[in-house]
Amino acid sequence: MPAAPHALTALLSAFVPLWALTVVGYLAGRTGLLGGDAEDVLGRFVFHIAMPAALFTLLARTPLAGFANASMLAFAAGTALTLLLGAAASRRFFRRGPAEQAVGGLVAGYVNSGNLGIPVAAQVLGDASVVAPVILFQVLVVTPLMLAVLGAGTGEARRRAGRALLAPVRNPIVLAAAAGGVFSAAHWQLPAALNGSCDLLGRAGVPTALVMLGLSLHGARGAATGPAGARAELGAAVFLKTLVQPAAAYAAGRFVLHLPPHQLLATVVCSALPTAQNVYVYAREYGAAVALARDAVVVSTLVSMVTLSAFALLLTPGG
Repeated sequence: MPAAPHALTALLSAFVPLWALTVVGYLAGRTGLLGGDAEDVLGRFVFHIAMPAALFTLLARTPLAGFANASMLAFAAGTALTLLLGAAASRRFFRRGPAEQAVGGLVAGYVNSGNLGIPVAAQVLGDASVVAPVILFQVLVVTPLMLAVLGAGTGEARRRAGRALLAPVRNPIVLAAAAGGVFSAAHWQLPAALNGSCDLLGRAGVPTALVMLGLSLHGARGAATGPAGARAELGAAVFLKTLVQPAAAYAAGRFVLHLPPHQLLATVVCSALPTAQNVYVYAREYGAAVALARDAVVVSTLVSMVTLSAFALLLTPGG
């Protein structure tokens, strides 16, 4: 079965940089190398500068015509189900408020389609372009909706209803995604110098977010070693992310949409990706369920090394 070692090697090569940069951040926090305000400063840099630049350049270069297809319908079905289940569990079982419910949904259903999805797709599926519609769907549909809930759920937004309604419009992530979509639809391009600047800023987003994640782990007990309720909430989120979402995408793709084997494999692999570190960035920016988001990113990334391998090996045609 030649597909097995190749798939495992590809997954390891995609995961190792994530863990290495997280460890760098943890060591920087442990030694105090970057100072006490490093996490705050890096968080603002990622949320307001680097991530918007990355999303703009990605979407500006991606044709929007490939956004809607049968594979995306299956992925969207699995995502919608786990987002709703994650938010519902946060509300009913863990008594979370509206903003924290949004984070509960995101940790369960928002996949790491960028820095992990692209290398996994390239090496396991042989085609990195299959991730582009997933990124578009998350950036243009899921992110604005969930950030609107996050904005409306904060104390300041509750006091000012009008400000809450305008929260997505003021959000740099949403603004960058919208601008990128406009540039893509109009076939516009930035001048070469500006395009290069956006590229440089965008490339800084993922490693900085991972270092920030490592910084946050220093000195934090986390849900995995905290109260039983916190451990249960983390376990539920990781279960939904790593097993329920890919299983739902598989069911929709095979039994409803009757996808061919290679499309079904791509859909399930994308759905089985772990929670994106973007979720931690959003949670921290809005001060909602930060520990849950942080721990879900780390634990789901670890667990998905097993579940992603299993799904890839089971569904690879001829594997």
